[in-house]
Amino acid sequence: MAQAKEKATTAHVSDPIELDTPIKRGEQTIDSVSVRKPSAGELRGVNLSDVLQLQTDAIMKLIPRLSVPSITEHEARQMDPADLVQLGGEIAGFLVSKRVKDEAA
Repeated sequence: MAQAKEKATTAHVSDPIELDTPIKRGEQTIDSVSVRKPSAGELRGVNLSDVLQLQTDAIMKLIPRLSVPSITEHEARQMDPADLVQLGGEIAGFLVSKRVKDEAA
């Protein structure tokens, strides 16, 4: 049962996304980030159409809530635009239903 729960949890986390520009945090360097599938509560205060359109403000608001390892708001604002788009695309992908994804494939 624990194995099934772990599998369900990891299914809601993206594969690691290699950053074009690693994030420096003190002596630590973050060179890849995953994002979790958001719960409805984590989407509070964010316009979902803005997320689907990859609007910068919406994506920067969600990255600190959903990133693994956690990225701070300040770090999200300092991200390379290419990295921001990659993470935003993963987050937006979580908002599309399985049926729509299957039809697109």
